[in-house]
Amino acid sequence: MDFHHVTVLLDETVDAVVTNPSGKYVDCTLGGAGHSQRVLTKLDDAGKLICFDQDAWAICHAREIFANDERITLVNRNFEYLEETLKGLDLLPVQGILFDLGVSSPQLDEAERGFSYMQDAPLDMRMDLSAGSLTARELLNTWSEEELARVIWKYGEEKWSKRIAQFIVQIRNVRTLETTGDLVEVIKAAVPAAVRRSGPHPAKRTFQAIRIAVNDELGVLDRVLDQALHCLDHGGRIGVITFHSLEDRIVKDRMKSWLGRCTCPPELPICRCGAKAVAKVLTRKPILPSEEEVELNPRSRSAKLRVAEKI
Repeated sequence: MDFHHVTVLLDETVDAVVTNPSGKYVDCTLGGAGHSQRVLTKLDDAGKLICFDQDAWAICHAREIFANDERITLVNRNFEYLEETLKGLDLLPVQGILFDLGVSSPQLDEAERGFSYMQDAPLDMRMDLSAGSLTARELLNTWSEEELARVIWKYGEEKWSKRIAQFIVQIRNVRTLETTGDLVEVIKAAVPAAVRRSGPHPAKRTFQAIRIAVNDELGVLDRVLDQALHCLDHGGRIGVITFHSLEDRIVKDRMKSWLGRCTCPPELPICRCGAKAVAKVLTRKPILPSEEEVELNPRSRSAKLRVAEKI
């Protein structure tokens, strides 16, 4: 497999997170290794980089390009286990952690993974291909109409979620949905023709929603952010690149909670909640890709970078 990937907000992220050339840093989303390669250029011989990816293909690719670099440790595991893993490797605390969320370009481009609505493939969408994990095929053919509608609306913000869920159930009562092409057909049948003729591909939001549900992406993100803060040394930084509003909202709200603002009722004369700032947010507004970057890599259009520093 050609693991070509155009890294988003490369300089902005690495420059914001890497502040000590002899420090220990974590790339929680190795992917095509773009951020990791740039981090290594900023580290001296004493620096260390730990890279997580649940996708075995990403780890194999990284083993090839980092073969002789003793500064790097590769972890074939979901970043949900960040703190536990770093503790087991005796690498705590670290000076910086970065996340580049969502699906990588190689995963989208490799038809057999089932992430893309542009290529017919088995309904998979798993980032972790280990046995037993939930597939899109299983989700679409077994979850109730109500569950499907909720997922498509909540994770895809798809206006036609209820109708798409209804059509999925109608079709699967006749035959099992097996491929991404099957799902695209159902979505096109459910979405009115006038809507299909304008805006993005009619399957885009539903595919995003199913992928997020299959991989529990928002749940994992919610569970890892406080872990990441715990893993940082004082003065250490966390940088998170998001690609849609649901992810960005989680990151924004969590970073806001680290500011330690009082949550006591206004009528109380003194603070009793004990709120204490544990970090400061370095990005009052998220950093966005430049017009030039968006032109060169249209997939970067929706990217947002937020950075916080542990106090």
